[in-house]
Amino acid sequence: MKAIKIVGGKTLSGSIRISGAKNSAVALIPAAILASDKVTICNVPEITDTDALSEILEYLGAKVNRASESMVIDPSTITNKEIPSSISKKLRASYYFMGALLGKYKKVSMYFPGGCSIGKRPINLHLKGFEALGATVTIENDLYKVEAKELKGNQIYLDIASVGATINIMLAAVLAKGETVIDNAAKEPEIVNVATFLNNMGAHISGAGTSKIIIKGVTELKGCFHEVIPDRIEAGTYAIMGALCGSYLKIDNIIPKHLESLLLKFEEMGVDTEVGEDYISISKPNNYKPTSIKTMVYPGFPTDLQQPFTVLLTQSKGTSSVEETIFENRFMHVPYLNKMGANIVTAGNKASIKGPTPLTGCEVEATDLRAGAALVVAALVADGETIITNVEHILRGYEEIVEKLTNVGAKIEIVEID
Repeated sequence: MKAIKIVGGKTLSGSIRISGAKNSAVALIPAAILASDKVTICNVPEITDTDALSEILEYLGAKVNRASESMVIDPSTITNKEIPSSISKKLRASYYFMGALLGKYKKVSMYFPGGCSIGKRPINLHLKGFEALGATVTIENDLYKVEAKELKGNQIYLDIASVGATINIMLAAVLAKGETVIDNAAKEPEIVNVATFLNNMGAHISGAGTSKIIIKGVTELKGCFHEVIPDRIEAGTYAIMGALCGSYLKIDNIIPKHLESLLLKFEEMGVDTEVGEDYISISKPNNYKPTSIKTMVYPGFPTDLQQPFTVLLTQSKGTSSVEETIFENRFMHVPYLNKMGANIVTAGNKASIKGPTPLTGCEVEATDLRAGAALVVAALVADGETIITNVEHILRGYEEIVEKLTNVGAKIEIVEID
């Protein structure tokens, strides 16, 4: 079994280049199905999630070629067939094949997707959107069958500003007849990136990045060249590491605007940051002021950074608090942080953190992707050696994490354990 071993207490200095956004790439790859010919997507992170999506494309008969950070997808040879559980369950984002296949072929059959167990993550809003476009949804155990004689544009209101539902409805609507309006749409940068990709293929989408997205259906989408935006969650995770262990640690190839909520919290806490056009440089301060965070949809504080940020709060002098409003099961890292020496008490969707508390290395388990990232952050600042098991979760979302951290001074390696 693979594990990550980290010896803490090392200063991080140098430059880390941020990869393409996982949460964008995992939607762009299924979206390529909608094109009539080859699509080239650049800055695709080499992580297990993108590997799993490539596997689904190849299962359907698409031709997929990867060269370094580029992916060339030829969907012209696809056969629309049932996607089995053995491959759909490898990641949550496999559900984007629902919208893409429904949009192009008016029919999709696949098993419910997998992903991290961070709380209830129903796809009812996705299905509600498909039904509003004219599709019929049938569920047999975990097999979802969605089909329509034709898709027609409609007014769709999302009860929750869901990123997944917003993107999936866009994928289904771009080839539908007439106009589709998504109200209370999610506004995350990844949605803008996906909408830009579809427009590059010939779609007519406006309003992406606002709460109202308008899609005017077209009859065909063609191949194009597109680039994945930098990963704001990866950037934020490394920035938090810099706040704890950094000496002019440079986080390069980013869009600083996407990190505004995190940078404002750094400012409150007294973390030394320098913000450039496409980078931030971070150094560890002498002490940290306590603060409070409440996770919100973009542009609020991201739920995906809540777990790593909690580690930073353990080193603040005083009491800090966290309120998680997106997922109800996102404190699974807390018992492991407490095992390392933290003083964190949870109650429902809130956590209270008293610090500063010294952390000591020990064996811990990554229960999900961002919990795993939090444990890496904790291990870097802890005294002694930390072994993190179940690392497959971490490798799903952080490209070359061991190499990137080694290059800036961390003592980290992947090891085999019994």
